[in-house]
Amino acid sequence: MSDALAAPGTGTPTLDVDRSDPDYRAWLKDAVRKVQADSNRSADTHLLAFPLPGQWGIDLYLKDESTHPTGSLKHRLARSLFLYGLCNGWIHPGSPVIEASSGSTAVSEAYFAKLIGVPFIAVMPRTTSRQKTRLIEFHGGRCHLVDDPRTVYEVSAALAEESGGHYMDQFTYAERATDWRGNNNIAESIYQQLRLERFPEPTWIVATAGTGGTSATIARYVHYMQYDTRVCVPDPENSCFFDGWLAGDPGASSDCGSRIEGIGRPRMEPSFLPGAIDRMMKVPDAASIAALRALERAIGRRAGGSTGTGLWSALKIIAEMVGQGRTGSVVTLICDPGERYLDKYYSDAWLAEQGLDIEPYAQTIDTFLATGDWPA
Repeated sequence: MSDALAAPGTGTPTLDVDRSDPDYRAWLKDAVRKVQADSNRSADTHLLAFPLPGQWGIDLYLKDESTHPTGSLKHRLARSLFLYGLCNGWIHPGSPVIEASSGSTAVSEAYFAKLIGVPFIAVMPRTTSRQKTRLIEFHGGRCHLVDDPRTVYEVSAALAEESGGHYMDQFTYAERATDWRGNNNIAESIYQQLRLERFPEPTWIVATAGTGGTSATIARYVHYMQYDTRVCVPDPENSCFFDGWLAGDPGASSDCGSRIEGIGRPRMEPSFLPGAIDRMMKVPDAASIAALRALERAIGRRAGGSTGTGLWSALKIIAEMVGQGRTGSVVTLICDPGERYLDKYYSDAWLAEQGLDIEPYAQTIDTFLATGDWPA
């Protein structure tokens, strides 16, 4: 019962568990039931309208994923990853779950770990917002901070080996743990909520990428359902996804971590599927922050930086549609709440410290919303 074995498909050492043992089977059934029950008692997230001039004939919506129990889009992913790990026999009673994360996934995974009664350790960059680390600790998790964001993978795997736990590895398993054909995934939800709108099949869906799992789920669902919707993935500064997609280079990398927490990566992650999407944009970090502040002015909601990255790209796509005289709808996401970033994206002192000037980008948004013209 104490021998260390490699869990199939993960390379993560785990305790040798007798999977036919009645006590283990009873624990597994109860753990899966608890995770599924969380979904069963949760309502769908709202699809909010962003005000645009009526004469454009274009509707913009934001899927508000900040209303999940753990406050972010990653609640869906964490639930899927826990079900995947449990049903594969990788998560065991008493053994810790370890995750490499920039924050929000770790918050959600800490919640599910506590729900089924296993320890949780989050390996994160030291620059992760303090609000996020507090939330992880609130849900019973422990934070292991690293100075170099590029080392989170190796450190997570080493901690799993030392503890006999399971390295969840969201960056590898995000796209395969989610049922992209339906089963109330985020893509199916978007289309269901648009059924009674004047443009029920969106022209574009804009989804930022951290693991790449959300964009993969949406793109696969679009192709599976034979929709004409196009999928755009915006990428922040200090991320390699755009360069890897543009050059068709799976080995693309970046030397430093993203300032926009939750999205952008220093390597091409296994869950990022560049062949499934239609378009990418490189978005300056200052533009992302200008967009999230414009969101607050428009609908009174504060959101995180990744939401701003998506909104900037959605507005730019809409500007192209206006210029072409096209009508239709565009959907993007509110990924998490802005209250987690009051000391960052909503702090003028932090902007000055980072050397970020958002004013030119704020003027671009204001000019576009007033005139329909996107300044060069």
